[in-house]
Amino acid sequence: MKYVLVTGAYGGMGRKTAELFKNQGFCVFALDNNVGNQEENIIPLCADITDEDSVKSAFQKVKEVTDELYAIVHFAGVYMLDSLVEMPNDGFEKIFKVNLLGAFLVNKTFLPLLKNGSRIIITTSELAPLDPLPFTGIYAVTKSALDKYAYSLRMELQLLGIKVSVIRAGAVETGMLGVSTDSLDRFCQNTKLYSCNAKRFKSIVDRVEARSIPPEKLALKAYNISQKNNPKFAYSINRNPLLLLLNALPKRLQLWIIGKILK
Repeated sequence: MKYVLVTGAYGGMGRKTAELFKNQGFCVFALDNNVGNQEENIIPLCADITDEDSVKSAFQKVKEVTDELYAIVHFAGVYMLDSLVEMPNDGFEKIFKVNLLGAFLVNKTFLPLLKNGSRIIITTSELAPLDPLPFTGIYAVTKSALDKYAYSLRMELQLLGIKVSVIRAGAVETGMLGVSTDSLDRFCQNTKLYSCNAKRFKSIVDRVEARSIPPEKLALKAYNISQKNNPKFAYSINRNPLLLLLNALPKRLQLWIIGKILK
């Protein structure tokens, strides 16, 4: 029996991934801050990935079952839309802790269970390699940092025979899309600097997120990456062509276009 650890395992993407690995004969440690009941070959682990002691406790529970993980698949994360000059300090800290520190703590803590040939798959975002848009900046910055962290980790762990890849995913049909809409609605109501701009931006976000894929497709992507002998670093799924086109333009032209649209 091979074992995998899935973080964010009770969200849309994580849940489908855990189920897929289970159906393929793996035993899954399903880590999340809110978990369900134990199922056949799915072992719930309740942990806060931003708390070192909580992650260490989860590690001890896994170690009681196995001394080797075939893969760690990261889906834990939060989405936020806000202004970089209006967002509260605790919101700034929280998104970095969940999106970046959490992956760092999990990988560092569970490293003793990773052997030659083990894999780490980290979900970043299609925004990670792109220039940030207004009000998505904080999310894009954390995912860009996560992407860069993952590449640095790949450079190091290749020396131990451990393979690291990222999935740069576009919009996925999960609860996160609802969170995105709610977050932007709150921002539009609360901002004192960008009221008109935010409303226009909301219409753009709605169009981007309308082009979403079911979480099963992302789960299949994660599973297929885990089965490759020599996986590459980055895999993209459902990238938005308008975002790609905008990013291909010179930065000065990007700024001009966004200014025209949102002012």
